[in-house]
Amino acid sequence: MNVVRVLVVDDEEIFRRAMTSVVAETDGFVVVGTAASGSDALAAAQATQPDLVLMDVNLPVFDGIEATRRLQAADRPPIVLLVSTYDESDVDYAGSGAAGYITKSAFGSDRLTEAWASANHDSAPEEAGRRHERRDHRRAQRDIADRHRNRWAT
Repeated sequence: MNVVRVLVVDDEEIFRRAMTSVVAETDGFVVVGTAASGSDALAAAQATQPDLVLMDVNLPVFDGIEATRRLQAADRPPIVLLVSTYDESDVDYAGSGAAGYITKSAFGSDRLTEAWASANHDSAPEEAGRRHERRDHRRAQRDIADRHRNRWAT
């Protein structure tokens, strides 16, 4: 079974630990990194290539909504679920590219699995494996093209 690679982003360590624990206890999900600010989230996403980012709304440097917008501009953007203590109706995340919103009080294994399935329109974490295969194929195609360009550039 393929696993969903998760990046956890929250500026409060207690919430990072709690979300990390929930992800670790959920079948088919694994934490590949954590970050504490919007800018750290972008660097961690680039380094870890997660399938899913659990993104707090209130972050230092720039907030989770802006970090989500920037992540969605990437070649292979991850799915982003915003997580906050605020009610969903209190947060304007329209146009950010976030696939959904979960309040921290409702966050748990069942909610994580449901949100992932809804974001993927697929009920199984196996979608992550298909995403990895597509990403690896595109990466291999780019590597081949780069080698050909470099060969003819000299």
